[in-house]
Amino acid sequence: MSKAETAREAAIPVLAEVFREHGYEGASLALLGNRTGLGKGSLYHAFPGGKAEMAEAVLDAIEAWFETRIYAPLRDEPDPRAAIDRMLTETDAYFRSGGRACLVGAFALTDGRDRFALRIARYFTGWRDALAAALTRAGFGPGDAADRAEEVVSAIQGGLVLARALDDPAAFGRMLARLRPRLDPSGGAAPGR
Repeated sequence: MSKAETAREAAIPVLAEVFREHGYEGASLALLGNRTGLGKGSLYHAFPGGKAEMAEAVLDAIEAWFETRIYAPLRDEPDPRAAIDRMLTETDAYFRSGGRACLVGAFALTDGRDRFALRIARYFTGWRDALAAALTRAGFGPGDAADRAEEVVSAIQGGLVLARALDDPAAFGRMLARLRPRLDPSGGAAPGR
């Protein structure tokens, strides 16, 4: 791996946190360079496409993590309940028990949404569809599984916002705990269904 490739790989998690904290528009090149420890020239050497390429690299890393740790197990794990439990555990860990905002969700709420619309949609539909597949294999009917998957992805995003808004990361953990019975076909029937 070349020096530029090494610098690029090392910079991606730092760039992610800058974008997470300041959004796409608010993440200036000076701020990105300062936080990564790379000068403007080094930053452009590692990311010739500038800030847009940096954001794409961050989205690639997020997509790869979620594909490996969340989506693929939900789609492919022989035990769908184990995959669902893993999703909740991995989600809690990834979002640092409510202490970390969702970067893709943050991009969806700003001007970044237009720039990265396909990537953003793929993140949310990938999660929803993989969870619906696991719920169907776990015993829910296809329509109910799709509804619950959409509800869960929405609740996770809302839980992250609430935890940040209240400065109460534990709100996220409480929300995840409330989701568990909704994901269990033996005990998660919704009232009135």
